[in-house]
Amino acid sequence: MSELIANRKHRQEILKGIIRDIHAGADVEEVKSRFADLLAQVGPAEIGEIEQALINEGMPVEEIQRLCDVHVAVFRDSLEKQLTGAAAPQDPAEEALHDLKEFNKKTGALVEEIRGILDQISSAPDGADHSAQLAAWAAKHQQLLEVDKHYAKKENVLFPYLERYGISGPPMVMWGKHDEIRAALKEVTQVIAKAQEKLSGAQLAADIGNIVLPALADVSEMIYKEENILFPLCRETFTQDEWREIGAQFKDPLATVYKSKEAEARTATGGAIELEVGALTPEQLNLIFSHLPVDLTFVDENDEVAFFSLGPERIFERTRAAIGRKVQLCHPPSSMGVVERILDDFKSGRRDVAEFWIPMKDMLVHIRYFAVRDSQGRYRGTLEVTQNIAEIKKITGEKRIYDYES
Repeated sequence: MSELIANRKHRQEILKGIIRDIHAGADVEEVKSRFADLLAQVGPAEIGEIEQALINEGMPVEEIQRLCDVHVAVFRDSLEKQLTGAAAPQDPAEEALHDLKEFNKKTGALVEEIRGILDQISSAPDGADHSAQLAAWAAKHQQLLEVDKHYAKKENVLFPYLERYGISGPPMVMWGKHDEIRAALKEVTQVIAKAQEKLSGAQLAADIGNIVLPALADVSEMIYKEENILFPLCRETFTQDEWREIGAQFKDPLATVYKSKEAEARTATGGAIELEVGALTPEQLNLIFSHLPVDLTFVDENDEVAFFSLGPERIFERTRAAIGRKVQLCHPPSSMGVVERILDDFKSGRRDVAEFWIPMKDMLVHIRYFAVRDSQGRYRGTLEVTQNIAEIKKITGEKRIYDYES
């Protein structure tokens, strides 16, 4: 056994077998006892590698998500033994993760405060007035809903960096758990609203046991997974430069944008245009503009038409002869005065947007003009965006399911 444990490849095969056994119904405590020596060697990165390997071999992400709490229970002792002391204050990883870790501390304390309020409600005699406790709970629950923004930071910044190292499975599993928690907290919001409408004590007690306490447990478990698996995994994976980028993007999502090796290669060979975010070839730019469900026209600071898109359903006719033409001359004489006023307002800074909507046959055409300014606020031109919104105005309710059409 010791030879297998010493061999990382063999060890991972055994660990994958353990996960498969758990999914088949094996007893967690029996597994922990039988493989104690092996489990003691497992770190955060290896847990991620195991889940990724299982997904690559065909295990559905939803299946791993369903039992990821059980996986953590199996590895919990090993993870806690491997915790190290505080990182140096100037460590880029520590600086980047500081706000997330502080949020976790506050959220953990908040969960305990809510549990205390729930204990007061549950232990009160039948018919007792819970209005004060409900008000306190509602206020703290609003604070707890901030986990949504916290999770979004992981989804939008940390996860993309992990994926660049081929670690996509564990982020997908964690994102799925995020959404489960978000849905559970929405249910808790409804429980509180019903309780404040004088819901019966018996029903409130049932909702606390069946809905609220499990949601709080999930929030606490996510904190544990971040502190003991996700953050250490990221520490083992990212470079110091990447941590600096991550820290900057936590503060400003568009700051210090990562450029992939592919993008660097494309710009280096002259095949792509480096943009503020990303890099695209001229062909890709043309394809994007030609597939937009809106018509775009850009007029430069000299009032000359510099560009218009070639969408699949242009609303107003444009010809290539319009390029370089004064925009005032592209409109009928009756509209020229309006065009001049819009341009004058944009150039002077009096306005940044002008919009109109016009019924045309079976369409409702929405026309918007936007003043385009550079980082110093100088006027650089006007962007016209035209769209048929007739079908959009018919939309009601919600649609969350993708329909396959024959």
